[in-house]
Order: sequence, then structure tokens, then C-alpha cells
Amino acid sequence: MDISVEDVPDEERFEARTVDGVLAGFAAYQLASNLIVMTHTEVDPAFEGQGVATALIRGALDDIRERRIPMLPLCPFVVAFLQRHPDYRDLVYTAPQPPVND
Repeated sequence: MDISVEDVPDEERFEARTVDGVLAGFAAYQLASNLIVMTHTEVDPAFEGQGVATALIRGALDDIRERRIPMLPLCPFVVAFLQRHPDYRDLVYTAPQPPVND
């Protein structure tokens, strides 16, 4: 299935649409300073099992990579995607470690 993924900043989500423009799913996020927090992924039941969520998250992460914004995955689907696709793990935010004083 051909899916296009577009960031819709006013809605704070990436949307997956079919070639006919039908909304097939979305991945919600929150933008906090210079960090994007992926909070929820949802696919319309009519499109489940057709690879929409995978295409959606791949498109969202590619967009995030282009913008060079660190990403914090709270959505379970995004976490699972990252486990299956280690080439995207460099996008994951890691908190700086404070210096250790003994």
C-alpha cells in the first residue's frame, strides 16, 4: 500500500494518508524545546495489518532525522519499532549524565 507521511505541527502529529488522501493513521507527539516525544500511534481499523503503522513511524523518524531533533519514544509501538530497526536508535534522546562526586 502506498502511504505518504506528513508532519501536521498544528495537530502535533504525523499523519499517514493513502494515495486518495484518506487518513489511515497518525503518530502523536509533543514538542518540548529541542526534543520530540512520541506519545501514541493509531491506525484506522480499516487499514490494520497492511503495514500502515510501520510506514508511518519510518516516515516520522526519517523526518525527525532530517531535522536533527532528539526523540524520546513513549509510545509502545515506536519502542517496538526501534527494537526491530536499530538503524534508528541514534535518534533516541539520552539524558546527559551528571558528574559523579565521591
